[in-house]
Amino acid sequence: MNLGIIAKPTEESFQCARDKGLHFLEFCINDGHDVEGFYNDRYQLKKWVEQYDIQVGSIGRWKSLRIDQKGQIIESELEKCFKLIDAASDLKCSNFVCGVNYVPELSYYENCTAAIGFLSRLVEYAKSKNVTVSTYNCRKGNFVNTPETWKVVHGHVTELGIKYDPSHCRYDGGDYLKETMEWGDRFQHVHLKGSLLVDGKRVDDPPAGLDQTDWKTFLSLLRVKGYHQGLSIEPHSPIWTGELGEKGVDYTISYMKNLLV
Repeated sequence: MNLGIIAKPTEESFQCARDKGLHFLEFCINDGHDVEGFYNDRYQLKKWVEQYDIQVGSIGRWKSLRIDQKGQIIESELEKCFKLIDAASDLKCSNFVCGVNYVPELSYYENCTAAIGFLSRLVEYAKSKNVTVSTYNCRKGNFVNTPETWKVVHGHVTELGIKYDPSHCRYDGGDYLKETMEWGDRFQHVHLKGSLLVDGKRVDDPPAGLDQTDWKTFLSLLRVKGYHQGLSIEPHSPIWTGELGEKGVDYTISYMKNLLV
């Protein structure tokens, strides 16, 4: 396992990652972001990968609508995902992350069927490009986020991976250690985001290592499951910003490096 961080696709991000002793960057080209521009910039990104010896560990797309009200795949969104998979392949990035929205007008069965259809097309497209497609367990724009749905969707699409973040499970009242034990063999990418709950309510997402997550046990379980991919730091707190935010990132890096024996 090695450490990286979510960042913008700029040269400054590569410089910063190198200076902090990280191994990779993760790029999130979410709904509203310029997919075409990111794709066109891939050769410049490739130059920075070589110049700074910092890899691209994951490319993801959050919050987009993939299925319409009739349960049909939104083809324009599928094409954007194809384009990001192409960029990942060119950058030798082995992981593409996305979710599938839930359509209230449809039944759970119909939603799962639509998700399987969309994700199957991504998996099939990514095969020849040495890219693994993973869902994410974040709830934003995505219902494929718990074991109940994984049993159906991932049970059918056997080559589909999971991007896992313990904080989403904690905030939803789940057991992240149990989910890791049962599903960790499907994990392809992991986020390091702190979570803080008081009286059952979300308070803040402090830096990982300064929160309530049992990171020692979590990482040990990842080893049990044979996980050897990236651990991506996700700064997410409205409190830990600016200079304090940088100190928080540095703390997480130091904390995690001590656990990666």
